[in-house]
This record gives sequence, C-alpha cells and structure tokens, in this order.
Amino acid sequence: MMMPFSCDTFVALPPSSEEQRVIFGKNSDRPCDEVQEVVYFPSRDYSAGEKVECTYIEIDQAAHTHAVVLSRPAWLWGAEMGANEHQVCIGNEAVWGRENADNEEALLGMDLVRLALERADSAEKALDVIVELLEKYGQGGNCIEDECTFTYHNSFLICDRTEAWVLETSGKYWAAERVESGYRNISNQYSITTKIDREHPNMREYAQEQGWWDGKVAFSFAEVYSFMTTARIEAAGGRYCEGRKLLEKSNGHVTAEVMMNILRDKESGINMEGMFMTTGSMVSVLPQDQSLPGVHYFTATPDPERSVFKPFIFIADIKPLNHTCSPCFGEDDPVKKKPRFQNKPNRKHPLFIKHEVVAAIIDSTREKGQRIMQNMQEIEKQKMAEMEKYLTDGVEDPTLLVYLFANAVEEELKVYSKA
Repeated sequence: MMMPFSCDTFVALPPSSEEQRVIFGKNSDRPCDEVQEVVYFPSRDYSAGEKVECTYIEIDQAAHTHAVVLSRPAWLWGAEMGANEHQVCIGNEAVWGRENADNEEALLGMDLVRLALERADSAEKALDVIVELLEKYGQGGNCIEDECTFTYHNSFLICDRTEAWVLETSGKYWAAERVESGYRNISNQYSITTKIDREHPNMREYAQEQGWWDGKVAFSFAEVYSFMTTARIEAAGGRYCEGRKLLEKSNGHVTAEVMMNILRDKESGINMEGMFMTTGSMVSVLPQDQSLPGVHYFTATPDPERSVFKPFIFIADIKPLNHTCSPCFGEDDPVKKKPRFQNKPNRKHPLFIKHEVVAAIIDSTREKGQRIMQNMQEIEKQKMAEMEKYLTDGVEDPTLLVYLFANAVEEELKVYSKA
C-alpha cells in the first residue's frame, strides 16, 4: 500500500471574499511522474439508452451533459477538479477511515467529479448526482496509473455562485455540510463534525451496527468514521489546519490572487513536493451577479509557484485546448487492457514538455531562472487585470474569448522558447 497523500481544496464566500464573489481553489497532489491535462468538452444531447464509459466501468448516460472544463490526470476519464457552464466547481480529496476502501472497480472519485459537473446546474444538484451514483454504482478501483494498489474513499468541495457543500463519503455512506458564508477547506481527512445538513438515511444506523457509535453521544461524522478523532488530527497540525489558518489570515479579503498564493505556499505543505507533488492547480472566481461571467484559472503544469494560472471563460464555440491535451491511445491504452497498467505510455502534452525543461533551468540557473519567473509572473498579472474587466463589466463580445485560454498558453510557451 502507498502512504496516504491527498490534495487541498478551498472556498471563500462573502463576507470572507471581496467584491461579492465566491473564490474556489484546489491543488491536485498526485504521483510526481503523472501528467495533468486541461481539457474542454462542450454540452451535448444523448439518445435514450446510451452509455458512457468511465475510467473502469460503463454507466447510463444522461440525456444532456453541460459544457465542462476539467483538470485531470491524463490516464483517466474523470477529473481532479473542474467547472461547468453554470459556474459549478468541484474538487475531490482522498480520505481514509474505518471502512476499507474497495479494490473492486467501480466509479473513481474523479469520475464522480466529472459526472456531477456534466449533469448538475447547481452545487446542491451536483451533490445529488454524486450520492445517487454512489448508491447505484459504488466507488472503488486503483486511483493511480500503476500495478500497485492505491485506493481511497472521497470527499468533495462543491460550490456555485451562492453556496458551497462539503460532501464526505465512506463507501456508500455519506454526510454533507452546507456553507452559505465565510470560508471552508478540506484535505485528506474527514472534517464534518456535528453540523450535518444532509446524510445517507442509514449512515448512523450502520455506524451503530459496527460499534463505532453508541447512539447516545452527539454524532460527529469525522469522529465516528475516522481512524482517529478530529481533535487528534488538529493537534497534529496537518495541511487541513494550515490551510484554514491561511484562509483566516486573509478573512474578509480573499481574492483570486490570495487563493493562488495559498496554493503556492510550500511551508504549509499545501504546495507539495516529493514523490507526491502538486501536479495541477485551479482557481475560480464566481461573481454572485448572474449577469457576470465566472473566470476559471488553470496551470496544467506542476508546482503552482513555477506555473502560470491561465484564464478560461465559458462561451459558445470555444476552440480545442490542444497545448494542454495529452495524446490519446484509444483501445490500445494500457489502462483499457486487462491486466491493467502493464506499461506507461508517454502522456506529456506540449505545454508540459516545455514547462519540464524550463523548470529544470529555474532550478539550476539562478539568474536566468529569476528572469523566466519574472516573465511568467508578468503574463499572469496581465491576464488577471484583463479578467477583472470582464468580472466587473461583463462580456460584450464573446468572440474575443474563443481563444482565451489557448492564447494565454501560447504566451507562456513564447517565454519558454526564449529560455
């Protein structure tokens, strides 16, 4: 078994955030040799009886899927994080507890992220999609592109323009907490205690049957379903606590820039290094004014401290994101063949390839590295200033945004070509 690592996901709502906006952010911490791509899928209608092939299993397709932008490990169908055209954002976390994670192939937590984004037009509806699919198909299967087994249950942070939900699962059992204001974060542990706004109808009964809860003391999901109590986890000073401290530090003033800085924080361990590292990052800005667009920033490269957050806005006729899209191997993909994971193809997309070279230069050549970093920061700063106009005044001419993300990647690649 691999040691349990996870990610960190954050949300800030008014009054913790500025300008009546919801700010969402996530670092995806994955094996250091894994490629994360950023891909876009337009909305689509399907005929009755059609199926969709997820990472391991095939399930019933919805009649209609919403347009989505996803940041995902390139070998699988689902996503670590993403957003849809209705400004629903979701990130998932690996969690471990008293219930064993299942090796049997079912839906991965990452599949559930994509399915919820494709099928729900609000945060609470996304929660409904996930728990219904959990009940019908279950969760399970290897979560990394390797023969060694790495399985976990999942927690989710889901938000839209008005509210957020934390959903934590243990097998098919689950609890959910509604967040209407302030800030919230999740990491690689259960965090819902006694504030449970929705739950699996048999979740408490099951815990009592297992001898985890006596039915008398106040029910805390984290204490009952975890290996240890929430108090002991907090005393250990893990990333969950560090993330909460960083949100508290900027409470009332959380912006996209603040969220990016949190994701770049290495001292806290949120920007992870080592065998597991931050392989992709996302920050979203969701104005509560429905007439204004949401802006979703993605790195598509490892280590947000040495990456550019590039903007994406949902409009019609968005062009393919070729520079952040990994090669497709179809039915020849080792993930599709049984036994699975007998070899690893090269999944590096064009931006990843260039970024990998430049990251090595930044590490080895101080003066040149600083110059590259400065140029990268200038691109990001310029793009954020441009996005502020759309976030304030709206989008008058959507055709100007057809290549928004692609053009930002092109500018980043130009900086790399001069390195």
